[in-house]
Amino acid sequence: MIRIGIIGYGNLSRGAEAAIRQNPDMELVAVFSRRDPKSVKVKTEGVGVYHVDDIPSFKDKIDVMILGGGSATDLPEQTPKYAEMFNVVDSFDTHARIPEHFANVDEAAKKGNNIAVISVGWDPGMFSLLRMVSTAILPEGNNYTFWGKGVSQGHSDAIRRIDGVKDARQYTIPVDKALDAVRNGENPTLSTREMHTRECFVVAEEGADLARIEKEIKEMPNYFDQYDTTVHFISEEELLEKHGGLPHGGFVLRSGVTGLEKENHHVIEYSLKLDSNPEFTGSILVAVARAAYKMKQRGDKGCKTIFDIAPADLSAMSPEELRAHLL
Repeated sequence: MIRIGIIGYGNLSRGAEAAIRQNPDMELVAVFSRRDPKSVKVKTEGVGVYHVDDIPSFKDKIDVMILGGGSATDLPEQTPKYAEMFNVVDSFDTHARIPEHFANVDEAAKKGNNIAVISVGWDPGMFSLLRMVSTAILPEGNNYTFWGKGVSQGHSDAIRRIDGVKDARQYTIPVDKALDAVRNGENPTLSTREMHTRECFVVAEEGADLARIEKEIKEMPNYFDQYDTTVHFISEEELLEKHGGLPHGGFVLRSGVTGLEKENHHVIEYSLKLDSNPEFTGSILVAVARAAYKMKQRGDKGCKTIFDIAPADLSAMSPEELRAHLL
């Protein structure tokens, strides 16, 4: 059994907890929280909840630690810290800062002789792999990625960290005109702003400066500053009633040409439609935790991304089973 620990117990961590139940080669050993452990109730019977200060004492009791924190402030600090103690998997999704995050985590993981897989999810993660494969197949062409319509956990978390914000949901919405042009093989050149809009529903603390909050959201680097963003201030009741779910999805397309005269045009398209973004992302984290465990068993170490994982390492099936049933 692969022994799993989870740090944090928000939506993503609960999604990972549910996924572990569907994988008979894994067991959840412990959940760690910055909150009072007595206030955290997990769904898996017999699993203890501990304070994050207790994490070092589990060094020999956990094979892979799944980090459920946010990319804005949690993971840049937590992933390097815990990669020195454990094999870890995170879902860091600030694309512009991935090289910096990789370097920090790689140094820590190598120091601890561990495997750390970063930026695991459906984007970055699954979609990253699909972009790479499609580019290898059609080297002359363009990649296009559309997200949504759906709730972005990372962007919603970033809004919630603004002073005066009690809760928030952020929807990423593809621009239909741009998506249709790509599907039609027009191979358009599109700016970030032309591909998506962002819509935010925010519950503010009583007496908070709404104008300041809206300004901070719209000017937030790497999150909102390159998009047309609409901010709605609503009540907590309306947020729970109308925006309580966490759906998402998206499309990865590669438009390219083949032939001696480049006479033939091709469009590759992958799509996702998710009822629960955190449960689906948690399921990816769990599969990658298995891969991290296998890599560590082979003596590997350091920071990895989805590009470094052999597909078979994600699966609980044996090589013989994979060839017989999925090839």
